Amino acid sequence: MKYPTIEDAVGKTPLIALQRIGVADNQRRGNVVLAKLEGNNPAGSVKDRPALSMIRRAEERGDIKPGDTLIEATSGNTGIALAMAAAIRGYRMVLIMPEDLSIERAQTMKAFGAELLLTPKSGGMEYARDLAEQMQKEGKGRVLDQFGNADNPRIHYETTGPELWEQTGGRITHFVSAMGTTGTITGVARYLKEKNSAVRIIGAQPSEGSRIPGIRKWPEAYLPSIYDASLVDQLVYVSQDDAEESCRRLAREEGIFAGISAAGACWVAQEIARTCENATIAFVVCDRGDRYLSTGVFPA
Repeated sequence: MKYPTIEDAVGKTPLIALQRIGVADNQRRGNVVLAKLEGNNPAGSVKDRPALSMIRRAEERGDIKPGDTLIEATSGNTGIALAMAAAIRGYRMVLIMPEDLSIERAQTMKAFGAELLLTPKSGGMEYARDLAEQMQKEGKGRVLDQFGNADNPRIHYETTGPELWEQTGGRITHFVSAMGTTGTITGVARYLKEKNSAVRIIGAQPSEGSRIPGIRKWPEAYLPSIYDASLVDQLVYVSQDDAEESCRRLAREEGIFAGISAAGACWVAQEIARTCENATIAFVVCDRGDRYLSTGVFPA
């Protein structure tokens, strides 16, 4: 008998209905708001899907082989997922991360055996991405490049999108996703639009001055090349305060222990619901709240 491995535990995550937040108003309008629990993946986030996809496909092409060094700039979730995938498949993993991101993320990456390089807070993810490219040019390893690697949105086209379609019985009308690397929103949007071109795709982005881990508004020069703006119907801006309050509400009112970017997507989904009737709105709970405990978002 062949038993499943940890890789087989990635994907097929639950889609559940919110029971309290906004429910009374949504019921009056005939709406339902659904949460895709990607924190149920083994390394705790939606990034488990592209992490394994990028490594597997690179192996299939002969670009990398076990024992090689992989390099990636990350704000956290992709780094954790890649650290897990590298541990599973036998790679040395070097992750580059801005120094101001949560200590839980750094500790989790190290637990999986990854080596961590911290970059100045002032440089943000842009500096981390530049350093990764520089290290690759110097022959220090291979950059998988979540921001420009087609195997990132491809796995969401192949798995996340079909799961949402099947779990809603094809009734999904709106899909909301936080936008970071944009792999999730691009891959899912492509699949859902092929199934029903009327499905609305909404991206959650941070309002001016907000710093929400996992959600980015990139300068034009750093906009991920995998992003396809033609697939996104609307951008909604969420403030840091609204995202953090939604994070606390999800935990205490819904029992959903989610990260701040996931809560930002939830806030956007509720805003969209106020403008709709008879809608089935799904948003991505991209990670769990335990990797944000040191940020102070949850009361001590």
